[in-house]
Amino acid sequence: MTIDHRLAELLDLVVKEGASDLHIFSGGPPMLRIAGALISLAKYPAFTPEETEAMLKSIVPADRWNVFLETQTIDLSYAHKGDGRFRVNGYRVQGATALALRLIPHAIRTFAELNLPSILEVFTQREQGFFLCVGPVGQGKSTTLAAMIDRINNSRAEHILTIEDPVEYLFMPKKSLIHQREVHIDAPDFHSALQSAFREDVDVIMVGEMRDYETISSAVTAAETGHLVLSTLHTNNAAQTIDRIIDMFPAEQQSQVRVQLAGSLAGIFSQRLIPRVSGGLIPAYELLINNNAVSTLIRDARTHEISAVIQTSSQEGMIDMDRALAELVRRGEVTVEHAYEHAMDPKTFEHYL
Repeated sequence: MTIDHRLAELLDLVVKEGASDLHIFSGGPPMLRIAGALISLAKYPAFTPEETEAMLKSIVPADRWNVFLETQTIDLSYAHKGDGRFRVNGYRVQGATALALRLIPHAIRTFAELNLPSILEVFTQREQGFFLCVGPVGQGKSTTLAAMIDRINNSRAEHILTIEDPVEYLFMPKKSLIHQREVHIDAPDFHSALQSAFREDVDVIMVGEMRDYETISSAVTAAETGHLVLSTLHTNNAAQTIDRIIDMFPAEQQSQVRVQLAGSLAGIFSQRLIPRVSGGLIPAYELLINNNAVSTLIRDARTHEISAVIQTSSQEGMIDMDRALAELVRRGEVTVEHAYEHAMDPKTFEHYL
Protein backbone atom coordinates (compact mmCIF):
# COMPACT_ATOMS: atom_id res chain seq x y z
CA MET A 1 0.00 0.00 0.00
CA THR A 2 1.55 3.30 -1.16
CA ILE A 3 0.32 6.56 0.31
CA ASP A 4 -0.99 9.08 -2.19
CA HIS A 5 1.84 11.59 -2.74
CA ARG A 6 -0.54 14.57 -2.43
CA LEU A 7 -1.76 13.33 0.94
CA ALA A 8 1.83 12.77 2.12
CA GLU A 9 2.67 16.37 1.17
CA LEU A 10 -0.30 17.68 3.14
CA LEU A 11 0.59 15.61 6.22
CA ASP A 12 4.09 17.06 6.09
CA LEU A 13 2.51 20.52 6.04
CA VAL A 14 0.36 19.74 9.11
CA VAL A 15 3.49 18.92 11.10
CA LYS A 16 5.46 21.88 9.73
CA GLU A 17 2.72 24.43 10.47
CA GLY A 18 1.83 23.05 13.90
CA ALA A 19 -1.75 22.36 12.82
CA SER A 20 -4.06 20.12 14.82
CA ASP A 21 -6.32 18.96 11.98
CA LEU A 22 -6.41 18.56 8.21
CA HIS A 23 -9.63 18.48 6.17
CA ILE A 24 -9.69 17.08 2.64
CA PHE A 25 -12.85 17.06 0.53
CA SER A 26 -13.93 17.29 -3.09
CA GLY A 27 -14.88 20.59 -4.64
CA GLY A 28 -12.48 22.77 -2.65
CA PRO A 29 -8.88 23.14 -1.45
CA PRO A 30 -7.73 21.38 1.75
CA MET A 31 -8.00 23.21 5.08
CA LEU A 32 -5.86 23.23 8.22
CA ARG A 33 -6.96 24.00 11.76
CA ILE A 34 -4.28 26.04 13.52
CA ALA A 35 -4.81 27.31 17.10
CA GLY A 36 -8.51 26.62 16.73
CA ALA A 37 -9.01 28.51 13.45
CA LEU A 38 -9.66 26.92 10.03
CA ILE A 39 -7.33 28.13 7.28
CA SER A 40 -7.89 27.35 3.59
CA LEU A 41 -4.85 26.26 1.58
CA ALA A 42 -5.84 28.27 -1.48
CA LYS A 43 -2.69 27.38 -3.44
CA TYR A 44 -4.00 23.83 -3.81
CA PRO A 45 -6.58 23.24 -6.55
CA ALA A 46 -9.95 21.76 -5.62
CA PHE A 47 -9.87 17.99 -5.37
CA THR A 48 -12.19 15.74 -7.35
CA PRO A 49 -14.21 12.89 -5.76
CA GLU A 50 -11.87 10.41 -7.45
CA GLU A 51 -8.83 12.09 -5.91
CA THR A 52 -10.18 12.19 -2.36
CA GLU A 53 -11.24 8.54 -2.57
CA ALA A 54 -7.77 7.59 -3.80
CA MET A 55 -6.23 9.47 -0.87
CA LEU A 56 -8.32 7.60 1.68
CA LYS A 57 -7.80 4.24 -0.02
CA SER A 58 -4.03 4.77 0.08
CA ILE A 59 -3.99 4.59 3.90
CA VAL A 60 -6.86 2.20 4.69
CA PRO A 61 -5.74 -1.42 5.15
CA ALA A 62 -6.98 -3.52 2.23
CA ASP A 63 -8.99 -5.82 4.50
CA ARG A 64 -10.96 -2.83 5.87
CA TRP A 65 -11.77 -1.02 2.61
CA ASN A 66 -15.00 -2.94 2.19
CA VAL A 67 -16.05 -1.67 5.65
CA PHE A 68 -15.90 1.86 4.31
CA LEU A 69 -17.77 0.97 1.13
CA GLU A 70 -20.53 -0.71 3.16
CA THR A 71 -20.90 1.80 6.02
CA GLN A 72 -19.76 5.02 4.28
CA THR A 73 -17.48 5.86 7.23
CA ILE A 74 -14.31 4.50 8.80
CA ASP A 75 -12.00 5.36 11.72
CA LEU A 76 -8.35 4.40 11.80
CA SER A 77 -4.93 5.58 12.93
CA TYR A 78 -2.07 6.24 10.55
CA ALA A 79 1.63 6.64 11.30
CA HIS A 80 3.29 9.20 9.01
CA LYS A 81 7.07 8.96 8.75
CA GLY A 82 8.65 9.77 12.11
CA ASP A 83 6.67 12.96 12.62
CA GLY A 84 3.58 11.68 14.33
CA ARG A 85 0.44 9.66 14.09
CA PHE A 86 -2.90 10.75 12.75
CA ARG A 87 -6.40 9.80 13.81
CA VAL A 88 -8.30 9.52 10.56
CA ASN A 89 -12.01 9.59 9.81
CA GLY A 90 -13.13 8.89 6.25
CA TYR A 91 -16.74 9.67 5.37
CA ARG A 92 -19.09 10.53 2.51
CA VAL A 93 -20.40 14.01 1.70
CA GLN A 94 -23.10 14.00 -1.00
CA GLY A 95 -21.63 10.83 -2.45
CA ALA A 96 -17.99 11.99 -2.43
CA THR A 97 -15.23 10.92 -0.02
CA ALA A 98 -13.91 13.34 2.60
CA LEU A 99 -11.17 12.96 5.21
CA ALA A 100 -10.63 14.51 8.64
CA LEU A 101 -7.16 13.86 10.06
CA ARG A 102 -6.03 14.88 13.54
CA LEU A 103 -2.36 14.99 14.46
CA ILE A 104 -1.35 12.94 17.50
CA PRO A 105 2.20 13.93 18.51
CA HIS A 106 4.65 11.20 19.46
CA ALA A 107 5.67 13.02 22.63
CA ILE A 108 3.29 12.75 25.57
CA ARG A 109 3.40 15.99 27.51
CA THR A 110 3.24 16.39 31.29
CA PHE A 111 0.52 18.16 33.27
CA ALA A 112 2.77 21.22 33.61
CA GLU A 113 3.54 21.33 29.89
CA LEU A 114 -0.19 21.14 29.13
CA ASN A 115 -1.04 23.85 31.70
CA LEU A 116 -3.22 21.36 33.59
CA PRO A 117 -3.74 21.46 37.38
CA SER A 118 -1.32 19.42 39.46
CA ILE A 119 -4.23 17.92 41.43
CA LEU A 120 -4.77 15.50 38.52
CA GLU A 121 -1.72 13.71 39.95
CA VAL A 122 -3.91 12.61 42.89
CA PHE A 123 -6.20 10.64 40.59
CA THR A 124 -3.29 8.83 38.92
CA GLN A 125 -2.32 7.43 42.32
CA ARG A 126 -5.72 5.90 43.09
CA GLU A 127 -6.02 2.14 43.17
CA GLN A 128 -9.62 2.14 41.96
CA GLY A 129 -12.42 4.43 40.89
CA PHE A 130 -14.06 5.95 37.83
CA PHE A 131 -12.52 9.15 36.41
CA LEU A 132 -13.97 11.00 33.41
CA CYS A 133 -12.49 13.72 31.23
CA VAL A 134 -15.32 15.52 29.44
CA GLY A 135 -15.94 18.36 27.00
CA PRO A 136 -16.90 18.99 23.38
CA VAL A 137 -14.95 17.49 20.47
CA GLY A 138 -11.44 18.82 20.01
CA GLN A 139 -10.86 20.17 23.53
CA GLY A 140 -7.87 18.00 24.46
CA LYS A 141 -9.58 15.19 26.38
CA SER A 142 -7.44 12.42 24.83
CA THR A 143 -4.28 14.41 25.47
CA THR A 144 -5.19 14.85 29.14
CA LEU A 145 -5.87 11.12 29.58
CA ALA A 146 -2.59 10.33 27.83
CA ALA A 147 -0.75 12.53 30.35
CA MET A 148 -2.48 10.68 33.20
CA ILE A 149 -1.64 7.24 31.79
CA ASP A 150 1.96 8.30 31.21
CA ARG A 151 2.20 9.53 34.81
CA ILE A 152 1.01 6.14 36.08
CA ASN A 153 3.47 4.45 33.73
CA ASN A 154 6.32 6.53 35.17
CA SER A 155 5.42 6.03 38.82
CA ARG A 156 3.76 2.65 39.37
CA ALA A 157 4.18 -0.98 38.37
CA GLU A 158 0.68 -1.68 37.03
CA HIS A 159 -0.91 -3.57 34.16
CA ILE A 160 -2.51 -0.82 32.05
CA LEU A 161 -5.02 -1.62 29.30
CA THR A 162 -6.23 0.97 26.80
CA ILE A 163 -9.28 0.32 24.61
CA GLU A 164 -9.48 2.81 21.77
CA ASP A 165 -11.11 3.42 18.37
CA PRO A 166 -8.58 3.98 16.96
CA VAL A 167 -5.41 3.80 19.09
CA GLU A 168 -4.06 7.33 19.39
CA TYR A 169 -1.03 7.99 21.62
CA LEU A 170 1.45 5.12 21.73
CA PHE A 171 2.86 4.32 25.18
CA MET A 172 6.25 2.76 25.78
CA PRO A 173 6.29 0.55 28.92
CA LYS A 174 8.33 2.09 31.73
CA LYS A 175 7.39 0.90 35.22
CA SER A 176 4.07 -0.48 33.97
CA LEU A 177 3.04 -3.18 31.52
CA ILE A 178 0.87 -1.51 28.85
CA HIS A 179 -1.38 -3.21 26.32
CA GLN A 180 -3.31 -1.14 23.78
CA ARG A 181 -6.30 -2.75 22.07
CA GLU A 182 -7.97 -1.22 19.01
CA VAL A 183 -11.69 -1.70 18.41
CA HIS A 184 -12.44 -3.48 15.11
CA ILE A 185 -8.91 -4.93 15.03
CA ASP A 186 -8.24 -6.41 18.49
CA ALA A 187 -11.86 -6.49 19.75
CA PRO A 188 -15.29 -6.14 18.10
CA ASP A 189 -16.36 -3.26 20.38
CA PHE A 190 -15.60 -1.42 23.63
CA HIS A 191 -17.99 -3.56 25.68
CA SER A 192 -16.41 -6.87 24.62
CA ALA A 193 -12.90 -5.57 25.33
CA LEU A 194 -13.98 -4.36 28.77
CA GLN A 195 -15.60 -7.69 29.60
CA SER A 196 -12.45 -9.61 28.71
CA ALA A 197 -10.35 -7.20 30.80
CA PHE A 198 -11.76 -8.84 33.93
CA ARG A 199 -9.80 -11.98 32.98
CA GLU A 200 -6.56 -10.23 32.02
CA ASP A 201 -5.21 -9.23 35.47
CA VAL A 202 -5.57 -5.53 34.65
CA ASP A 203 -5.07 -2.72 37.18
CA VAL A 204 -5.80 0.41 35.12
CA ILE A 205 -8.22 0.63 32.18
CA MET A 206 -8.46 3.56 29.80
CA VAL A 207 -11.56 3.51 27.58
CA GLY A 208 -11.29 5.93 24.66
CA GLU A 209 -14.96 6.89 24.71
CA MET A 210 -18.17 5.93 26.49
CA ARG A 211 -20.69 5.31 23.69
CA ASP A 212 -23.44 3.12 25.15
CA TYR A 213 -24.83 1.89 28.42
CA GLU A 214 -23.24 -1.57 28.08
CA THR A 215 -19.79 0.03 28.00
CA ILE A 216 -20.58 2.39 30.88
CA SER A 217 -22.08 -0.44 32.92
CA SER A 218 -18.94 -2.54 32.46
CA ALA A 219 -16.73 0.46 33.30
CA VAL A 220 -18.62 1.21 36.52
CA THR A 221 -18.44 -2.46 37.49
CA ALA A 222 -14.70 -2.47 36.80
CA ALA A 223 -14.27 0.60 39.03
CA GLU A 224 -16.25 -1.12 41.80
CA THR A 225 -14.16 -4.27 41.60
CA GLY A 226 -10.70 -2.82 42.18
CA HIS A 227 -9.76 -1.14 38.90
CA LEU A 228 -8.91 2.47 38.11
CA VAL A 229 -10.98 3.33 35.03
CA LEU A 230 -10.34 6.46 32.96
CA SER A 231 -12.54 7.54 30.06
CA THR A 232 -14.06 10.44 28.09
CA LEU A 233 -17.56 11.66 27.33
CA HIS A 234 -18.86 14.45 25.10
CA THR A 235 -20.64 16.51 27.76
CA ASN A 236 -20.27 20.10 28.95
CA ASN A 237 -19.84 19.84 32.72
CA ALA A 238 -19.89 17.47 35.68
CA ALA A 239 -23.62 17.62 36.40
CA GLN A 240 -24.54 17.04 32.77
CA THR A 241 -22.08 14.13 32.63
CA ILE A 242 -23.74 12.32 35.53
CA ASP A 243 -27.20 12.88 34.02
CA ARG A 244 -26.04 11.64 30.61
CA ILE A 245 -24.61 8.45 32.08
CA ILE A 246 -27.77 7.68 34.05
CA ASP A 247 -30.07 8.54 31.13
CA MET A 248 -28.30 5.95 28.96
CA PHE A 249 -29.75 3.19 31.12
CA PRO A 250 -33.31 1.82 30.98
CA ALA A 251 -35.60 3.51 33.53
CA GLU A 252 -35.81 0.41 35.73
CA GLN A 253 -32.00 0.34 36.13
CA GLN A 254 -31.39 4.02 36.81
CA SER A 255 -31.79 3.91 40.59
CA GLN A 256 -29.20 1.14 40.85
CA VAL A 257 -26.83 3.00 38.52
CA ARG A 258 -27.09 6.10 40.73
CA VAL A 259 -25.99 4.03 43.73
CA GLN A 260 -23.13 2.46 41.77
CA LEU A 261 -21.95 5.78 40.38
CA ALA A 262 -22.18 7.49 43.78
CA GLY A 263 -19.84 4.86 45.18
CA SER A 264 -17.39 4.38 42.30
CA LEU A 265 -16.96 7.88 40.84
CA ALA A 266 -13.57 9.44 41.60
CA GLY A 267 -13.88 12.70 39.71
CA ILE A 268 -14.96 14.50 36.55
CA PHE A 269 -12.64 16.90 34.74
CA SER A 270 -14.22 19.19 32.13
CA GLN A 271 -11.95 21.24 29.89
CA ARG A 272 -12.00 23.82 27.09
CA LEU A 273 -9.13 25.08 24.95
CA ILE A 274 -9.18 28.89 24.78
CA PRO A 275 -7.21 31.04 22.29
CA ARG A 276 -4.22 32.45 24.12
CA VAL A 277 -3.24 36.11 23.86
CA SER A 278 0.37 35.10 23.17
CA GLY A 279 -0.66 32.54 20.55
CA GLY A 280 -1.82 28.94 20.65
CA LEU A 281 -4.40 27.55 23.08
CA ILE A 282 -4.60 27.22 26.86
CA PRO A 283 -7.05 25.07 28.85
CA ALA A 284 -9.74 26.29 31.22
CA TYR A 285 -11.28 23.59 33.37
CA GLU A 286 -13.75 22.40 35.96
CA LEU A 287 -12.96 19.63 38.44
CA LEU A 288 -15.51 17.71 40.47
CA ILE A 289 -14.18 15.49 43.26
CA ASN A 290 -16.61 12.91 44.57
CA ASN A 291 -16.93 13.55 48.31
CA ASN A 292 -19.76 12.67 50.70
CA ALA A 293 -21.87 15.67 49.64
CA VAL A 294 -21.54 14.88 45.93
CA SER A 295 -22.20 11.18 46.49
CA THR A 296 -25.43 12.04 48.32
CA LEU A 297 -26.57 14.36 45.52
CA ILE A 298 -25.98 11.63 42.93
CA ARG A 299 -27.93 9.02 44.92
CA ASP A 300 -30.79 11.44 45.58
CA ALA A 301 -31.09 12.59 41.94
CA ARG A 302 -30.15 16.15 42.87
CA THR A 303 -27.41 16.63 40.30
CA HIS A 304 -28.63 20.17 39.60
CA GLU A 305 -27.01 21.13 42.95
CA ILE A 306 -23.56 19.84 42.01
CA SER A 307 -22.38 23.11 40.42
CA ALA A 308 -22.99 24.90 43.73
CA VAL A 309 -20.91 22.30 45.56
CA ILE A 310 -18.03 22.81 43.11
CA GLN A 311 -18.19 26.60 43.60
CA THR A 312 -17.95 26.31 47.39
CA SER A 313 -15.41 23.49 47.65
CA SER A 314 -12.20 24.98 46.30
CA GLN A 315 -10.50 24.20 49.63
CA GLU A 316 -10.98 20.50 48.83
CA GLY A 317 -9.36 20.91 45.42
CA MET A 318 -12.48 21.36 43.31
CA ILE A 319 -12.24 23.87 40.47
CA ASP A 320 -15.07 26.00 39.11
CA MET A 321 -14.94 26.68 35.34
CA ASP A 322 -16.06 30.30 35.62
CA ARG A 323 -13.50 31.00 38.34
CA ALA A 324 -10.78 29.34 36.20
CA LEU A 325 -11.75 31.48 33.20
CA ALA A 326 -11.67 34.66 35.30
CA GLU A 327 -8.22 33.73 36.58
CA LEU A 328 -6.94 33.33 33.01
CA VAL A 329 -8.27 36.80 32.21
CA ARG A 330 -6.62 38.32 35.29
CA ARG A 331 -3.27 36.75 34.32
CA GLY A 332 -3.54 38.20 30.82
CA GLU A 333 -3.59 34.74 29.23
CA VAL A 334 -6.95 35.14 27.44
CA THR A 335 -9.23 38.01 26.51
CA VAL A 336 -12.47 38.70 28.35
CA GLU A 337 -14.36 38.08 25.10
CA HIS A 338 -12.92 34.61 24.58
CA ALA A 339 -13.42 33.68 28.22
CA TYR A 340 -17.01 34.90 28.17
CA GLU A 341 -17.76 32.62 25.19
CA HIS A 342 -16.92 29.58 27.34
CA ALA A 343 -18.46 30.66 30.64
CA MET A 344 -20.89 28.20 32.25
CA ASP A 345 -22.84 31.03 33.91
CA PRO A 346 -22.05 34.51 32.51
CA LYS A 347 -23.25 36.26 35.68
CA THR A 348 -21.04 34.10 37.90
CA PHE A 349 -18.10 34.69 35.55
CA GLU A 350 -18.65 38.46 35.73
CA HIS A 351 -18.78 38.24 39.51
CA TYR A 352 -15.39 36.52 39.62
CA LEU A 353 -13.91 39.23 37.43
